[in-house]
Amino acid sequence: MSLPYIEGDEFHPEANVKKMSEGIPLTDADRWDWLTQLREEAVKRIASGSQGVVVTCSALKRKYRDVIRVAPYYSHDVLVHFIYLHAREEVLVARVGARKGHYMPASMVHSQFGILEAPGKDETDVISVDVSGTLEEVEQDALAKIRDAVKAELVMDS
Repeated sequence: MSLPYIEGDEFHPEANVKKMSEGIPLTDADRWDWLTQLREEAVKRIASGSQGVVVTCSALKRKYRDVIRVAPYYSHDVLVHFIYLHAREEVLVARVGARKGHYMPASMVHSQFGILEAPGKDETDVISVDVSGTLEEVEQDALAKIRDAVKAELVMDS
C-alpha cells in the first residue's frame, strides 16, 4: 500500500510542542486547530489526485476522531478509516522512551492513557490493531485488516 503520509506530530503548533517537551499534557483546546489542520491537509491531498492518504495522530478521544470523521462533508470522495493501535501502557512507554530526537518524553504516555477513550463498538470505521508484536507482525496484521475494510467499503458502495 503506497499512499502519501501525513505525520501529525509535524503539524503541532510551537506552543503544543513546547508544552509536550516540558511534560505538560495537551488540553482539548490545544488539539482542535491541530486536528482540523490534519483533516484539511488530508482532504487537500485527496482533492489533488491522491487515491488516499495516511494520517498519524493521537485521536485519543471520540470527539477528536469526530473532527477527522467529518472529512467526507468537505470532499465526497473521502472515506475515513481509523487504525486504533493499542498495547499495554508499559509497552508503549518503552517504545516512546527508545525514540531518538523526539520532543515528547515517555512520561507523557501515562497522561495519554488517562484520557484515552478506546473506540466503541458503534465506531464502525475503526480497525483495531494490537501493536505488542514485532514490527513485521504488526504491519502484516494492519495491512490485512485495512485491505479487508476497504474491500468491504467498496462492496457496500457498489
